[in-house]
Amino acid sequence: MAVKLEIDGKEAEVEKGKTILEAAKEAGIDIPTLCYHPALEPFGACRLCSVEIEKRGRKKVVTACNYPVEEGLVVNTKSNGIIAIRKMLLELLLARCPEEGKIQSLASEYGIVKPRFKLEDERCILCGLCTRVCEELVGVSAINIINRGVERAIGTPYLELSDDCIGCGSCALVCPTEAIKREKNIYPTTAEDIREIEDGYLEGGRDEELGVYSDLIAGKTSVDGQDGGMVTSLLISGMENNFFDAALVVRREEGYKAEAVVVEDVEGIRSARGTKYLHVPMMSKLMDALKEGRRRIAVVGTACEVRAVRKIQQQWDLERDFPGVEIIILGLFCFESFDYEGLKEETKRKFGIDLDKADKTQITAGKYIVTVGGEDYTCDVREFENVVREGCPYCDDFVSRLADISIGSVGSSDGYSTVIVRSKIGKRLLDTTEFIKAEVDKKEVVKLVRFKNKRADRNFARILEGLEA
Repeated sequence: MAVKLEIDGKEAEVEKGKTILEAAKEAGIDIPTLCYHPALEPFGACRLCSVEIEKRGRKKVVTACNYPVEEGLVVNTKSNGIIAIRKMLLELLLARCPEEGKIQSLASEYGIVKPRFKLEDERCILCGLCTRVCEELVGVSAINIINRGVERAIGTPYLELSDDCIGCGSCALVCPTEAIKREKNIYPTTAEDIREIEDGYLEGGRDEELGVYSDLIAGKTSVDGQDGGMVTSLLISGMENNFFDAALVVRREEGYKAEAVVVEDVEGIRSARGTKYLHVPMMSKLMDALKEGRRRIAVVGTACEVRAVRKIQQQWDLERDFPGVEIIILGLFCFESFDYEGLKEETKRKFGIDLDKADKTQITAGKYIVTVGGEDYTCDVREFENVVREGCPYCDDFVSRLADISIGSVGSSDGYSTVIVRSKIGKRLLDTTEFIKAEVDKKEVVKLVRFKNKRADRNFARILEGLEA
């Protein structure tokens, strides 16, 4: 059903349910916005899209982004009053964020070069785009609007390091300023950040699918661990050869539940053997370890956790805050992780077994395998899509491409681990580890890399299309 209205003297006919902003766009009329994105629920925070409407002889000012069209509505987007409102808003925004190019450009369009007001220099305009894309599309809700009044800001709970942010960069894409890129408690990783991190920390040739690396091999050790025990062996070798004094690893604690722990000896490393396909808070544990005086630390994590550590290294002055800090990152291949309660419930429903009693879990060749009492239960991993952690579909990194050394099972024979060496310290760590070497089927790794990239691209398409609209 369509409704007829008038916008700036032009007759317009649009579908019922659309907003004035959408109707104006269809009519070729530009209305400035800062807090609007077509893939997100309208918020009306910046007020720049204010327009004057008239119905039944009465006029009032509304925000075009969230006001629905009505039959016979008369809209004026450029009246003297509306122009005055926008000029005042832009003058205030320019006073708040004098260094932001998007604000400068809009202000210039309305003849504002220098604001009459002097406010404390900021970057964030509190448009809420970052919080909404994180909640509504990515589904993580790592950040939100906090405090009230003049203290209102964007931040993580209690302004602490986020254990939820996956570093996908969605917030940085939609942010109209540079504000969210400067936030130190989350890890929005853009293509520019990735290149900067690769140049600063990694060494080798740059491969389109696998990232920067100098060696790609399969390895098997005498350690009883997952897929050849390479992660466990690398950690033991690193500890024994004084590469680090502590390791941040994930260990099963109660049943199948797992948590991040800092271990300081070989026994602690061995206690964390095996892959846990669960999201576990890591960054807060890393910061706690640094504050407690640990300085030379190995971190074992998936791609999102690797990105988080690299962003902390990139944005924090760690040497100033924690003199002598050295972090070695072992990245795990990861297609997706699962919610514990959901995975437990689905495993019970599918196989009739208690996940908490599992000896081992493994995802290989597209199969989810649970071993209980020596017996394997298996099915297609796609049958567990409904318990995949929110946010995983927005991650495009299968091989932890920013780690010092990456390890996974894809591409190597049964009982072996695929190892990708990415830095000098990663090479030194591998060189001190005893293992049996074998060849890797690179095509198998690339296949999963491309598949994960395509999935992420499909999800990011809505965000990117909205930016171009």
